[in-house]
Amino acid sequence: MMDLDPKQYQQVNLCDDDVRNIVWSYLVHNCYKETANAFLSTAGIKNSSEPMLDMDTRKLILQHVQEGKVLDAIEMTEQLAPKLLESNMDLHFDLLTLHFIDLIRTRKCGEALEFGQKKLIGFGKVQKYIEKMEDVMALMAYEDPEKSPMFHLLSLEYRQSVADGLNQAILEHSNMPAHSELERLAQQATVVRQYLHEFDKDSHPPFSLKAFVNE
Repeated sequence: MMDLDPKQYQQVNLCDDDVRNIVWSYLVHNCYKETANAFLSTAGIKNSSEPMLDMDTRKLILQHVQEGKVLDAIEMTEQLAPKLLESNMDLHFDLLTLHFIDLIRTRKCGEALEFGQKKLIGFGKVQKYIEKMEDVMALMAYEDPEKSPMFHLLSLEYRQSVADGLNQAILEHSNMPAHSELERLAQQATVVRQYLHEFDKDSHPPFSLKAFVNE
């Protein structure tokens, strides 16, 4: 069985409403409010399944995380989605440790230790939290934490992953999809193509979503 020519995908007919809803879902998920409003008025979407859940507040919360204002993000999250962090200990821990990391980054080690004793000690009975705290605490042993073996905790990618997790949790808390329709389609396509490769490696080369999109 030969792999499909990418040009054959262009012959598949898609419903315009489905495509518009996919785009709309992506804009709402990522808090692109102005673009979403403009798209809504021009695309003729009448009954969207994705209500615009307080995008201004959600966007500001995510910006706070990305800009190192994690405590402000936590406070706003508790106002927008009460009980969310209380019920999602993993997310709460990630946010608190991110603030701890920011204190270390700015060389406020004394303040970091005081914060840890007040806010993180309650997580000390769970092994997975203990292991991560050991990694975070190890940053304090280096004059330049970014050159430590745990440097990834200081990266923009790690901060963004925490912000993404918070965004998904807020959406789920409001009974909205944690992932946009576009992301779910990409995930499904990737899984299917990877499965085909494992099933018949001779006919289906390893799949790269980036390469597929650029074809």
